[in-house]
Amino acid sequence: MLAACSGGAHQIEIGAPPAKSTTGTFAGPLCEGDHCKCATGAADGGAGVPEGDQKRFEIRLNSPNQLWITVGDNHMYKDAERPEACFYVDLPPGANVPVEMRASEQHGVSATWTIRELGTKTKSYYDTLSFQCGNPGACSFEELDTKKAEMKDPKHDHCGSVKVKNLTWDTGRSPDQQYPSELLVRATLNIYKFVPDRPHGEDCTKKQAEEHNEDNPKM
Repeated sequence: MLAACSGGAHQIEIGAPPAKSTTGTFAGPLCEGDHCKCATGAADGGAGVPEGDQKRFEIRLNSPNQLWITVGDNHMYKDAERPEACFYVDLPPGANVPVEMRASEQHGVSATWTIRELGTKTKSYYDTLSFQCGNPGACSFEELDTKKAEMKDPKHDHCGSVKVKNLTWDTGRSPDQQYPSELLVRATLNIYKFVPDRPHGEDCTKKQAEEHNEDNPKM
């Protein structure tokens, strides 16, 4: 769920893109070393369930270009040869996990980053965060301006247990002043302690508010 967001079309010096490599701890039967297959089909799609009280998340990168994303200590890279790449990570409840998404393409970036939480009880995925610009086509300053307005009242999955905070973005170089060749998006995942017990698609608005109050009692 998105709690706050901001962004702008101003250009800043973002710096060179990250290394073209994947490092971190990736979880479940779909992952081997630094590579994971994308879950398919119904239920968890073969992603498995985490041990203990950890929560499992799917990170999916989609673009005709290369993309990067960092979730906590996990750094993930998708090259331009693959239109889509997936990774699975386990994160602890009660944590505030930083996320950083990066796209870099000389002729204009085109990107979709998606993070989904796997409900271990329900075998259902919850839409935690999705950020798209371009894809298809190139991301424009006009699209980012529209997105800033949309994010003031975003759609979110009340059945999950994550709240997204501090969503911001910056753009870098833009030779034509219309399509940025650099895009840097940041956010924080506020992972609640409760375990989702209703599948994606149900009306969980009231329940999530109650669980939120339990995880964040008034002093």
